[in-house]
Amino acid sequence: MTKTLLVTGASGQLGRGVIHHLLDTLKVPPAYVIATTRNPENLADLAARGIAVRAADFDDTASLATAFRGADSVLIISTGEIDLLHGKRLKQHENAVAAAKQAGVSHLLYTSMPNPEPGSPVLFAGDHYGTEQAIKASGIPYTIFRNGWYQENLFMSLPHAIASGQWYTSAADGRIAHGARDDMAAAIAAGLASGATESTTYTLTGPQARTIAEIASLVTDITGKPIEVIQLSDEALTEGLKAAGVPEGFAPIIVSFDTNTRSGRINMVTDTIEALSGKKPQSLKQFLEANKAALAG
Repeated sequence: MTKTLLVTGASGQLGRGVIHHLLDTLKVPPAYVIATTRNPENLADLAARGIAVRAADFDDTASLATAFRGADSVLIISTGEIDLLHGKRLKQHENAVAAAKQAGVSHLLYTSMPNPEPGSPVLFAGDHYGTEQAIKASGIPYTIFRNGWYQENLFMSLPHAIASGQWYTSAADGRIAHGARDDMAAAIAAGLASGATESTTYTLTGPQARTIAEIASLVTDITGKPIEVIQLSDEALTEGLKAAGVPEGFAPIIVSFDTNTRSGRINMVTDTIEALSGKKPQSLKQFLEANKAALAG
C-alpha cells in the first residue's frame, strides 16, 4: 500500500524542492502527497497537479492536527520564526509534534542542523535540539535530517566580499562542507518516500569541507576577483555587521555561524545525500561556476 506523504512549509524553497523530487524524480502519484502552508493560495500550481493543499498554522495545534489527518508520514520543515527571546519556533515545532501524535501519524520526519546539542555556539541550535527531543519523547518513529549549511547561504556574504575585495570572518581555520539545497531536498524526499519505519538520524553535507580562505581562493579562481580574508574576533565582526546595516538582533546570529565553524562542530563530510538520493551532490566549484554572474554582479 502506498503511504500518504505530507510536507509542511511547502511554499518555501526546501519544501517546494522536496515536493518536486517526490513528484518528478521519484514519481510518487500526486494523490499520495499533501502539501501544507499558512496560505494555500500560494500553492495553486501544486493543487493543479493533483496534490491536496491544506492550510496549517504552526501557532495552532488544532489546525495542524486537522491538516495532518490521513497522513502516514509527515515531514516537519523547520519554520523561519527565529525568536531567541521567547522561543517561538520551538513552541511551533512542539505544536506540530503534538498534532502529529493526535492525528495518528506513523512516521515523523524533521529538518534539523548538525550538532545542535547544548554547547552549540549557534544561537538557534536549541530550537532544533528541543524539537528533536520532543519528537523522541512522542514515541512516533522518526527520521531526523541534520541539514548542513546551504551553498546558497553564501549569497549573504560573497557578493559584498567579491565587490569589496575583503571577506570579514571570525571562522579562523574552521571548515565547512556547504551543500546544495536541492541536493538536500532530493535526499529528504527519498527518505520521506522510502517507507522506512526505523528511527534514524542523518547528517547531510556537501562533498568537501573548506576553510573560508580556501573558499575565497576558489572564488578568485572562478571570478578573477581577488579576495582578502580578514579574521576578526566575534565581537569585532558583530560590530562591523551592525555598522554595515545588519539588524542588531540578527548580527549575533550570523556571527554565531562563524563561531560554530571555528569550533569544528560543522566540519563533517558525509555521503548521505548520495546514499539516499542516488545522485552525486553538487560541488562548491560547480555552484560557484553556475552562479558566477549573480555573485560577481
